[in-house]
Amino acid sequence: MKARLMEGSEAIAEAMVAAGCRFFAGYPMTPFTEVLEHMARLLPAVGGTCINAESELEAIGMAWGAAAAGVRAATGSTGQGLSLMQESIAEASTAGLPLVILNMARAQGDYFQATRGGGHGDYRTPVLAPIDLPEAVRLAQLAFHLADTWRNPVVFFGDYYLAHTYQSVGVTPLDFGPLPQKNWALDGSTSGTGRARLVSPLGDLKQRDGVGFDLADFYLRQADKLTTMIDGVQPLAETSGCEDAEVIVTAFGSPAKYIRAAVDALRADGRSVGYFRPITLFPFPAAALRQATASAGHVLVYENNLGQMIDDVRLALLGSADIRFIGGLSLDSSGFGIAPDLDVALLTERIRRSLDSAARAR
Repeated sequence: MKARLMEGSEAIAEAMVAAGCRFFAGYPMTPFTEVLEHMARLLPAVGGTCINAESELEAIGMAWGAAAAGVRAATGSTGQGLSLMQESIAEASTAGLPLVILNMARAQGDYFQATRGGGHGDYRTPVLAPIDLPEAVRLAQLAFHLADTWRNPVVFFGDYYLAHTYQSVGVTPLDFGPLPQKNWALDGSTSGTGRARLVSPLGDLKQRDGVGFDLADFYLRQADKLTTMIDGVQPLAETSGCEDAEVIVTAFGSPAKYIRAAVDALRADGRSVGYFRPITLFPFPAAALRQATASAGHVLVYENNLGQMIDDVRLALLGSADIRFIGGLSLDSSGFGIAPDLDVALLTERIRRSLDSAARAR
């Protein structure tokens, strides 16, 4: 499809439809609202359904039902709305539901929520964090492929900038390879046969009347599936100038564009600095970060929060480099994360001061 100028919310919605999403439910909350509006416009034309739910609780419940029936389904909100969905996300993971969940975040304070979750039990969700609209169009489609491959919810981590900026982008269906059959889906074909399918966080095998579920067996099998998924999802990262850099600066999502520009400016000025961006926030690209920092003694971490991804950087490097936080919470009066900090000149100077401090420490 020919590229055209689109707002981020529209491009993300078109990408989900191109990926085969045919059910979407959500409750309005900016900057998620605009994605919901575009899905309401697009889905009926392809035979799909979009529902403006009464709340986030109802939205994820509706999406759960559609996914259990084998439909490619998605829901989402901002971080506050996703807080209400945490129980259902945990149980969808345990039940083996391929569901895509959008977090159009207001800043970057939802990193822990996205990568650790706030639900119960042993569950994890792959998390994809695009930097711009072309990457968002690809990752929105990849999210559905990963969800179907691993029968697990996948989180797409966007933000206000991604939702509301315009960029020239084309949206075409992408083929990520073959997928397993959905022979587990509740399509009604096994009802009344005595071997009815079951999609539940309490078990996947129908029991006889009066016989309970063997939850230990079920949880152990789900744990094996989780381990296989974590090992099987390829961690993704973007790097630049890391081969000879003494200092690496890392950031994720939209703010990473400004960090990348600042690093490019400093390299043009002869400074020994590189750039690293995790694209998958979970699984975190730890091996790629270790490789990128092999010659670096210092790592700077920028986030628009009080420091959350920095924990994963520390876990990846385990003391092999000096790690310093150069971010901080930066908001407009609405708290939407339209950050005064996101200024290339300001960030360039902040990194420059850290470079000079690192040089003095050597």
